[in-house]
Amino acid sequence: MFIDSHAHLEGKRYDSDRDEVLARAKQNGIEAYLAIGNGEGPDTANCGIQLAEEYSGKAEYPEIWASVGVHPHEASLADDASYSQLEQWARHPKVIAWGEIGLDYFYDHSPRDIQKRAFLTQMDLARNAKLPIIIHCRPSDNSENAWNDCLGLIEEQWTAGGLGGIMHCFTGTVEHARRGLDLGFMISFAGNITFPKAQNIRDAAQLVPLDRMLIETDSPYLAPIPHRGQRNEPAFVKEVARQIADLRGTTPEEIGMLTTGNFYRFFKLREKNESRDLRA
Repeated sequence: MFIDSHAHLEGKRYDSDRDEVLARAKQNGIEAYLAIGNGEGPDTANCGIQLAEEYSGKAEYPEIWASVGVHPHEASLADDASYSQLEQWARHPKVIAWGEIGLDYFYDHSPRDIQKRAFLTQMDLARNAKLPIIIHCRPSDNSENAWNDCLGLIEEQWTAGGLGGIMHCFTGTVEHARRGLDLGFMISFAGNITFPKAQNIRDAAQLVPLDRMLIETDSPYLAPIPHRGQRNEPAFVKEVARQIADLRGTTPEEIGMLTTGNFYRFFKLREKNESRDLRA
């Protein structure tokens, strides 16, 4: 009934109990999740693929899909060999998206000009691979700088291809959400929608049409209330659905059903599964 559209479960924080985390997710109605392929940099961007392969066909766990990409934090580590490897990984049958990619002006772990260059390069690669993109966008304090640059580059370099994408862990304003929707993107909300100071995110969640919305955890980060301060996990995506349901006057189950349908429809996964069945 629920899908976690964005989580990072490959890290050391899950090494001791990853099986239990995934089993708990399935027991709580999370039928699938998207394993984000950033890892610790370009050399480990197949981490989502590895998880998808490891847990494939095991009914006691959610189904795992994967992405590949270089996060803006590690943009300065990417080179031609990295991008060539990403192109190879992007052909894996479990890979359904390119990302997360974008701009992060809050930490500036990579210089901004290099972040932009990596973003543009990866939009080209994703277009060639016919994959939608997953966007990470974080401005510096009290600024819209990263939003303006990120949305501008998407408008100039991406939208004409019609592949769309996801504004992951949306933290912008209502206006940023409108621009993202106009550019053909899905808007995904994470556990920070439950935080007391996140009224801008709740305002956006009231605006975004229910057929353009996804929910996620961004595990291990941003555990929602009442789990704030803990390590996040896919089972907690139900709290995101609960918050959105309160805002929209419906039930968490309804939000789960709608966002699950949105996930399958956006990524055309029903068609992928049917095609795979025909080839079997």
